[in-house]
Amino acid sequence: MRKLSVLFLPALAAAAQLSSGAGVLYGVSYYHEYMPYERLEQDVQLMQQAGFNVVRLGESTWSSWEPREGHFEFAWMERILDRLHKAGIRVILGTPTYSIPPWLYRKHPEILVSHLGPAPPLTERTQPTYPVRVSGGAYGPRQNMDLTHPVYRHYAERIIRAIVSRFKDHPAVIGYQVDNETHPNPSPARHMHVEFVNYLRRKFRSPEALNRLWGFAYWGQLVQDWDEFPPREGILNPGYKLEWERFQRQTVTDFLAWQAAIVRQYKRPDQFVTHNFVGGVRTDVDQVAIAQHLDVAAVNPYHGTQDELDGMAISLSGDLCRSLKRANYLVTETNAQTIGWDSRTQFPPYDGQLRLAAFAHIACGANMVAYWHWHSLHYGQETYWKGILSHDLEPNRIYREAQRTAQELRQLSPHLVNLNKRNRVAILVSVDSYHGLRFMPFDDRVDYMTVLRQMYGALYRMNVETDFVFPDTRDLDRYRVLVVPPLYVASDELLKRLVEYVRNGGHLVLSFKSGFADEHSTVRWVRAPGPLREAAGFSYQEFSSLARPLPLRGDPYKAGENNRVSVWAELIEPEGAEPLAYYDHPFFGKYPALVRNRHGKGTLTYQGTFLSDELQQRVLAEVLRLAGLWGPEQRLPAPVRFKQGVNGLGRTVRFFLNFSGQTQNLVYEFPPGRELLSGADVRQGAKLTLAPWDLAIVEEQPAP
Repeated sequence: MRKLSVLFLPALAAAAQLSSGAGVLYGVSYYHEYMPYERLEQDVQLMQQAGFNVVRLGESTWSSWEPREGHFEFAWMERILDRLHKAGIRVILGTPTYSIPPWLYRKHPEILVSHLGPAPPLTERTQPTYPVRVSGGAYGPRQNMDLTHPVYRHYAERIIRAIVSRFKDHPAVIGYQVDNETHPNPSPARHMHVEFVNYLRRKFRSPEALNRLWGFAYWGQLVQDWDEFPPREGILNPGYKLEWERFQRQTVTDFLAWQAAIVRQYKRPDQFVTHNFVGGVRTDVDQVAIAQHLDVAAVNPYHGTQDELDGMAISLSGDLCRSLKRANYLVTETNAQTIGWDSRTQFPPYDGQLRLAAFAHIACGANMVAYWHWHSLHYGQETYWKGILSHDLEPNRIYREAQRTAQELRQLSPHLVNLNKRNRVAILVSVDSYHGLRFMPFDDRVDYMTVLRQMYGALYRMNVETDFVFPDTRDLDRYRVLVVPPLYVASDELLKRLVEYVRNGGHLVLSFKSGFADEHSTVRWVRAPGPLREAAGFSYQEFSSLARPLPLRGDPYKAGENNRVSVWAELIEPEGAEPLAYYDHPFFGKYPALVRNRHGKGTLTYQGTFLSDELQQRVLAEVLRLAGLWGPEQRLPAPVRFKQGVNGLGRTVRFFLNFSGQTQNLVYEFPPGRELLSGADVRQGAKLTLAPWDLAIVEEQPAP
């Protein structure tokens, strides 16, 4: 079977681009050390027959690398690498620092700062839950060490240097993954408090500045000297808690940057450095800052299966990971069979879903799709997180579907690799606003992430492809529409940038609570929405919780039974803005729930309340039409998701993905092309039929 190849040239690695003419990487994580008996030769032969061309190794077993302090064993890995290289399978080698060996815990138990409690009951039948993290170090879990602890850093650095220096010249190794799904582990240890105070010294210069910015005069908590600065335990002050969260995120950034710098001292120029983020929008790490220390970003997007597979989790994780470096990315882990730390949520994919999900990752801009993992474990916490092979270790239905997918990816790789996305809509993500509203919640059921997911979901269902932007993003003008969940924590500078975006012709959609507090989570002492007031064309002085949902008068968006808002209402007083909808209520009815203002060349649409999902989608559809972004993809059947990009051949590639168990018929309303999976020519106006859980990929053909 023809092998795929990939070349990470130094100039292209920084942009996370594979060389033209290379292929998509498709593979698994492989743990020969977990096998119940010797079967390396059999495994590699099965991988070859499946068509896999990449594996991820080594990140989980520090105790296999260093079974006793200072005693390193490499022969077991060298044997695996040699056999994979002989088979033409490339390797991403991980640093094994996310779980420490027993000998290190015995010598330095102070390294560990948490353990796991019980897993909460399922809230949704198909969604796994996992044990909650509890303070107090204990051996057993992974990722429960203090990342800043100098003793832990000493031993971690030693094992990283030993591994990378040993295998840097091995021809199978194309890149390195630093750590694994890293998150902060706050510690009550004295040294972490000292580091936090030093962080505050560098940022704010004096205690007097924090007394003023955080309002420490409240409850008589003025700090006169850094030595008396109180520790995090017991703190209620929102400004302090926000800065603590920033500091915790910084500890992860510093840790991964430190690891990446060590690896770069040894790696070859053609090898890359990556890190695999947990899927979705992460609020405990600074993904943007971390990505600046990587050659290519990677993500582990797990998702629902069977009737729960709608592709949204795949898309959201992919859009975010791609946006971190505005470049293609790697999927280092994703569903093979079932997932979960127990057997409560065992839902293997239906026929076709593994293949459909793989192409959905590629359609979002992934240059690699790899499953966790090759084989299902026979022991340990993840016994039921099944791999390509089940516990019997024999080829099966999933293996055969992966084999088919690999064959198609091999044939189509030149048309799919390095897909360039040119999206016109973006969502601004503010992790600070998430935390600010977590400290001062407006509801028990609805929070920042609720609104973000609702907005993203509405765009996703309308087949509007989306990038993510961040508070420091400067070139907002590249987007026609910018959608902003509650921007509760924001500097004047950021808000003025949004105003400038509207003035220059952008269409901005803002949620309630936006502009209310500054970058320190301190409420502004001007009429809301602060620096947004002129561009928004309204102000307000009052707001109210809503005890029960309210309809909008006259059902202006024709939402029927979904014509309702809830949770929160800002009592908006228009100052030039056009009211779009009013509450149907004897008191609130005099205040508009939604307004739109024309400012400069653009528009600002403001939602002063929490909309139903249907209302949210209809409001965003109205803005998209206003921006001239309504097209044939918005007319596709409801379960069909649409993705597109420009490939390395300069041709537009369009994906039509049927996330349903029913056949879908659609009209192809785009320029003529060729359906890549079948090789059939497709003319404009032709009918496409998608089988259940199937797809079509049409590459636009150059004009004759």
